[in-house]
Amino acid sequence: MTLSLALLGCGAIANRHANTLSRFGSRVRLAFASRDAAKAEHYRGRHRGFAAFGDYSAALSDPRVEAVLITTPPVQHLALTLEALAAGKHVIVEKPAFLHASDADPVAAAAEQAGRQVLVAENYAYKPLTRLLGRLIDAGEIGTVQLVRLSALKHQATPDWRGVPAIAGGGALFEGGIHWLNLLGWLGPEIVEVRGYRPHAGVEPERTMLVVVRYANGAVGTLHHSWEAPARLKGLSLSQLIGERGTIVFESNGLFVLLNGRRRRIFLPGFRDIKGFHAMFDDFLSALSTGAAPRMTLGMAKRDLAMVEAAYGI
Repeated sequence: MTLSLALLGCGAIANRHANTLSRFGSRVRLAFASRDAAKAEHYRGRHRGFAAFGDYSAALSDPRVEAVLITTPPVQHLALTLEALAAGKHVIVEKPAFLHASDADPVAAAAEQAGRQVLVAENYAYKPLTRLLGRLIDAGEIGTVQLVRLSALKHQATPDWRGVPAIAGGGALFEGGIHWLNLLGWLGPEIVEVRGYRPHAGVEPERTMLVVVRYANGAVGTLHHSWEAPARLKGLSLSQLIGERGTIVFESNGLFVLLNGRRRRIFLPGFRDIKGFHAMFDDFLSALSTGAAPRMTLGMAKRDLAMVEAAYGI
């Protein structure tokens, strides 16, 4: 079965996703839509797409298109998702999925009414690191986890729409930190409390935050997230899980994992798909083909957005 998928938006993330999807061969064929027709045609030629559209509505009305991948800035996600569902298309929407957690409710209702799926492109749910840490925790390698400490520090300039909260939807935590909040969600039971602290209160858009979460079993997690930290070693940082009977130290991006618990081992989670994009689209294509639920659900995306809002004090 071949899925005909149109990418709405022709920016950097659309190019990355198209490169990944091209590796799936006959499982997917691509089209491209942009408000700039020449740009859409350029992407069509670069990625050997079957069509190019000079506006998003044209792609949504084309009967050849079965699903869309929304890669526009977040401010456009909700309207395009609802329009796509009304046109009978499945939707993959880039993270952050929507501006508000409550936006997931009308989307879920529209998807059910249309009989279509809405998938959220949160690749951290599919990273080899995330899966490995989950297996080690589930196997009881360090006992019950008591503390989770995530460090996500780097210097990232925002000369584009990401530096405009009205378009991006928020600051660094919303646009980039939501990845790490998703990871926190995989490292323990339900998160029941979230608080955020800004070193520069009132400065918008925020670029640095400390987020503290409490899990249902009483464990505590912290996220140190910054887009203005010195760019040493290209953003490599160390994070840690502390359990009752041991610890796990890992490079935050997934280069290595050091286990000191029931066993002492060094793991290399995997470099081929270190960011999880291939595994994510493999899951999405299977979900759209079979109707099965994906690993990353719309409900999880709503949870992640709610954590951002709680950290922001909204």
